[in-house]
Amino acid sequence: MSTVIIGGGIIGSSVAYFLTNDSSPYKDHEVHVIESSSQLFSAASGYAAGFLAKDWFSPAVAPLGALSFDLHHQLAAENGGKEKWGYMQSTALSLDVNDGRAKRTACRGDDWLREGTSRAEVAAKGEESSTTVMEEAPAWLTKQKGGRVEPISDEGTVAQVDPLRLCKYLMETTVSRGVKWHHPAQVISVVTDRDTNAISAVKVLNSVSQTESVIPCTNLVICAGPWTSRVFNSLFPSAKLRLNVSALAGYSLVLRSPRHTLVHEHDTYRGRSHAVFTTHPRDCGFSPEVFSREGAEIYIAGLNSSDIPLPSQAEESREIMDKQKIQELKAVAVRLMGRLAEGNLEASDDIPNVDDLEVLREGLCFRPVTISGRPVISRISEDLLGIGVKSKSPRTGREKGGVFVATGHGPWGISLSLGTGKVVAEMVDGVKTSADVSGLSV
Repeated sequence: MSTVIIGGGIIGSSVAYFLTNDSSPYKDHEVHVIESSSQLFSAASGYAAGFLAKDWFSPAVAPLGALSFDLHHQLAAENGGKEKWGYMQSTALSLDVNDGRAKRTACRGDDWLREGTSRAEVAAKGEESSTTVMEEAPAWLTKQKGGRVEPISDEGTVAQVDPLRLCKYLMETTVSRGVKWHHPAQVISVVTDRDTNAISAVKVLNSVSQTESVIPCTNLVICAGPWTSRVFNSLFPSAKLRLNVSALAGYSLVLRSPRHTLVHEHDTYRGRSHAVFTTHPRDCGFSPEVFSREGAEIYIAGLNSSDIPLPSQAEESREIMDKQKIQELKAVAVRLMGRLAEGNLEASDDIPNVDDLEVLREGLCFRPVTISGRPVISRISEDLLGIGVKSKSPRTGREKGGVFVATGHGPWGISLSLGTGKVVAEMVDGVKTSADVSGLSV
């Protein structure tokens, strides 16, 4: 049996990982990962914040969220995740600079995404606590006039990773297990059996040499992020199904602050991360999200756009980055973390430092979103694949084999990645899934 995974980001890496781990009944079968980018993890998988949550999801996503969170903890505990990919327990905080009281968490990832607001605002829709629990803000967060910081997570329910390092770990582990990675390359067509119309292979084009090869394919998993719809439509042009997956662009910065050093990380916070969600400053036009990460890094994002056209390749994102948007994000970083008094902005355009914050990386990436805000994790039934295509051979009578889709995770791709990988691997293996994802089917 052979499985071809289209998309080598965090989801594709996770699927390959769980298909080849010791618990898989088909761990010895052939697995190929096809990635179109010349640089691995140059999309959202490498540029995301890496925030993990256990119970911030709607009912349809909640089982997957809990499973994935526990898998992140288990993977880190068993494989040195703290050192290898910066796994840290975290505390989520809401910074409220209004007169109204913040409420306890009732966050729902799909509602937040659909409404285009902050996860902190969604949290405020929950029932107001009878008592207000105050939390001391981390030292790297500049005190705001009239500001108050309150926890919006329970103990042991949020965490933090460096997604790029986690992706590299998953990839290297799968390579050591025999998974074959092809990049830059793309699947240009499916090959069907002449007599049965069952998918038997895929044609792959090497983007460098422009040579074609044929790879046997029993199972086809499409998890190409915001490019998933394009891939599916090109491979199954007569399909009855149209995957409505669009792209949400997001800008980000990775920073260092003299108020958050390795000494602070190890001694002051005892290796614990902080995630800060806020709608302040109101005049910036977006809802900032700020995360401290292992290695004394600080990640800030929240400036999103659905109007930027999706590039053909992930690495092209840097070429279309709007420098003015980056400057807006830098100005907000100064408001929230700089030494300057609020309102006295002196962001520099010509040096990599903003106030006394050092900018390590500027980022623009595209996340896959659906109309519902929920991911799509499903086997595609044969009747939806189009004319002349079957996903299993009637001659052998085998039940396994098929086309699977995993996409639309929005801002939760890293958090839901391991759970998605495990569930998709179980679907491919034909066993009961570890989480109920029936509400995420096509």
